[in-house]
Amino acid sequence: MLAYTQRARLDGEVFPVTRTGQSALGPAAARPPTAASRSRSRLCDTELTDTEPAIASSSGSKQEQKGRIYYIHVMRTDVDALLRDIALRLRSRVGELVDALVTSMREQVPSVWAHDDLTDLATDAAHQHIDTVLQSLERGFDLSGVQAPPAAIDFARRLAECGGQITELLRAYRIGHAAALAMVREEAARHATDPQLRDAVAARLITGSFDYIDHTSEQAVMAFQHARDGRLQRRLIVVNEASRRIGTSLDIGRTAQELAEVGAEHLADFVTVDLLEAALREEDAPPAQDALMVRRVAQHPALGGCPQGVPTGHTHTFTTGSGPANALAAGQPVRHRITSADIPAWLTGSEALRRSLGDFGIHTVLLAPLWARGSPLGVAQFFRHHDAAPFDDDDLLLAQEVTSRAAVYIDNARMYTHERATALALQQSLLPDRVPRHGAVETAARYLPSGARAGVGGDWYDVIPLSGARTALVIGDVVGRGLYASATMGRLRTAVRTLADIDLMPDELLTHLDDVVIRLQHEEGQDLDEISATCLYAVYDPVTRLCSLASAGHALPAVALPMAGDRPAHPLQVHFVDAPTGPPLGLGGLPFETAQFELPEGSLLALFTDGLIKSTSRDLGLGLAELLEVLGGAGPSLEDVCDRLLGTLLPSRPADDVALLLARTRALDSGHVSTLELPSDPSVVARARTHATDQLAAWNLDDLAFSTELMVSELVTNAIRYGRPPISLRLILQSTLTCEVTDTATTSPRLRRARTFDEGGRGLFLVAQLAAKWGTRYTRDGKVIWAEQSLPDSFTGGAT
Repeated sequence: MLAYTQRARLDGEVFPVTRTGQSALGPAAARPPTAASRSRSRLCDTELTDTEPAIASSSGSKQEQKGRIYYIHVMRTDVDALLRDIALRLRSRVGELVDALVTSMREQVPSVWAHDDLTDLATDAAHQHIDTVLQSLERGFDLSGVQAPPAAIDFARRLAECGGQITELLRAYRIGHAAALAMVREEAARHATDPQLRDAVAARLITGSFDYIDHTSEQAVMAFQHARDGRLQRRLIVVNEASRRIGTSLDIGRTAQELAEVGAEHLADFVTVDLLEAALREEDAPPAQDALMVRRVAQHPALGGCPQGVPTGHTHTFTTGSGPANALAAGQPVRHRITSADIPAWLTGSEALRRSLGDFGIHTVLLAPLWARGSPLGVAQFFRHHDAAPFDDDDLLLAQEVTSRAAVYIDNARMYTHERATALALQQSLLPDRVPRHGAVETAARYLPSGARAGVGGDWYDVIPLSGARTALVIGDVVGRGLYASATMGRLRTAVRTLADIDLMPDELLTHLDDVVIRLQHEEGQDLDEISATCLYAVYDPVTRLCSLASAGHALPAVALPMAGDRPAHPLQVHFVDAPTGPPLGLGGLPFETAQFELPEGSLLALFTDGLIKSTSRDLGLGLAELLEVLGGAGPSLEDVCDRLLGTLLPSRPADDVALLLARTRALDSGHVSTLELPSDPSVVARARTHATDQLAAWNLDDLAFSTELMVSELVTNAIRYGRPPISLRLILQSTLTCEVTDTATTSPRLRRARTFDEGGRGLFLVAQLAAKWGTRYTRDGKVIWAEQSLPDSFTGGAT
């Protein structure tokens, strides 16, 4: 057999060994292994390495087989001894090995080295890995119970917390493994000149190093996953907290403040929120070359003493090229490191503030732009100071997620605020600026918009002067919220005023108004319940002291009767009107009814929408009772009564719109009204003229005698010629002089232009020229033709 010479080291003895297991000096010179060598041999696995299959599988005699096994034991023992020797030699070069290993990892896994703390941990982990491997080599590469070094576990955890990927961790292990293996093999090659021994050492190193990497990387991966799960759980907790706490209201300032508070609790030491002035005014974003005008809407420090450069509510600018301007333009969050010697100009408005920021130790700022629906809204700034760690990638992602959600809430609040302001402006423009003063009633009114998220509703009220010194009181409520409800309210209010001008009875007016709502439904293609409203229309006549009203699904008014001496003038001093209530507007096909009742002079009539009495914290019956109680103690000032009602029934911001209209009735005595009954005879026209002239003289209105005499003559003549008896003439002196002629015919006079040779047709034309207003109204028994004249400036009163 071909033999080769090999130097084997056994317990300090060196002797040559042949392939057959015989010593180069002969069979007699071969000695069995000592006890120490047998002990070292037991450290090796009895299975053959990759370099030994030829020896194990070769055929031969029993003595040859023994020789081969002896050779294997000797070879393994020699490998262990060489590896232990290498470990001892490398001990003095640990620093050099760590530097080489770190350099290799830095070149091939550069993303890990972006964080200073990860760099330190990677260096410590490399040092501990090499120390653990050297210890393992010294004890024969025994990997039983091997544990990953603490620095390696910390490195894996920190990498997960920084948002690193598990592939980066495994790549670092693979690169470190390859570099360390190459170092040990290189050292082995310098000390083992025999190729067979080098191959055996390489095989042991490969097998052992892979076992070591398997054990330690598995532990590091478990630590990474645990830290990653904790990081994700923390992010989820913060995001859930932000979702719960941000956007609780549709107020821009409150929503921004909630963002600042959540950010100061979970992300930073100080948070500010600036919104673009253009976004707050619903304008397009300014050009990129312009400085950004922003308003500080919220800021919150985690601890007291943080320097505040811009007070909340004040405006300032971000110049082009500044950090916030760039972040807002890019739409991505960015981080800035700050030193006391280099504080950006956009953070300081004065030298004193600059020094204050430096003294406070602010070292990092994270700028998170607020974008929603593709448009910039503003920017949130997160600051850290003193010993807080700088913002990392995980903080960047978390800030981006929180601010993205907050931007949606701020945009919703901004849109709601804008729509609410528009709807409220529209509604207030449609409501009376001030309640008109009328001789028939003294009025006071209030309108309160809803404080709920649903927005401004469609509540309205109106006071409309009618002919004959009468006054119409209107209150209504459109179903729905927002601009559409306000616009519908405006349409209905205009329709009511138009119908009131033709002096319809309340039930007839509501019937026509119901037709208007149905027509709006069909024109806009809405379902029957999309456009709906309630309305109460009441007419008070100070001459007869009669109040006529009809309701279309609206709450009936309350009445407080006046006191007569020490006792009430009526057994029910305060009560709700007992009258039929029709269906809401928009249903169609159902009739409305007019109810009439007499009101003593000084009675208080309260019209209201359901927002005044409905509440989630109070029973409806209790609200109605409180309303009556306040009206029962009403004083002379209606403004005070309005305030008391709102203060009692609405201690907090109303959840629904509230409209309230109070009216105290007055009466016209005989000194302001003159009535003359006339037979249907043309000869009585002269008597009617004389009666009118005499009455005007009694009222000191001689200046109106000629025009009034002419109007009375034409109106009475028309009633005798075209009407039916009985006929009556009535003169009313209030804020105007009204002349009324009543008959029982239902035909209406028509104004026309008479031709040159026509003998008639000029009477109403003359009346229209002389009167400030004129018209016809129908009653249950006929019609009334009326004409009004303005009183002269010289009139000082004086009804007798």
